[in-house]
Amino acid sequence: MLPEGSQRAGGPRQPSALPSVQARILAFAAIVVAGACGALIGGSLVSLQCKGDCTTPTGAGAIVGGVVAAAGVAVVAVLTLRAMGEWRRISEEQLLGEEDAEEEDVEDEDGADQDNDGQDG
Repeated sequence: MLPEGSQRAGGPRQPSALPSVQARILAFAAIVVAGACGALIGGSLVSLQCKGDCTTPTGAGAIVGGVVAAAGVAVVAVLTLRAMGEWRRISEEQLLGEEDAEEEDVEDEDGADQDNDGQDG
């Protein structure tokens, strides 16, 4: 037994702003790649400027560069996913609204035909 207010799988689908799984996977991959690139850049930047034993500073530069790059791409990815989801949700709502309007037009036409059938002459 389903709780009140829930719908079966075959029932009408509610619009959702949740992005597709493929879009979320691509966003995650972009964040990981950006983090790796930022780590390479940060480590290289420190190693070029450091003289002597530079293991710790190079590692710190790599970590900071990776975190900054990943955080920047993550912000862009989240905003992009939200915009895509909102755009799809609005499109689905408009499509559902058009279907509802068409159904109402059909019902109105059927009702008008029935009213006219009873009135002869």
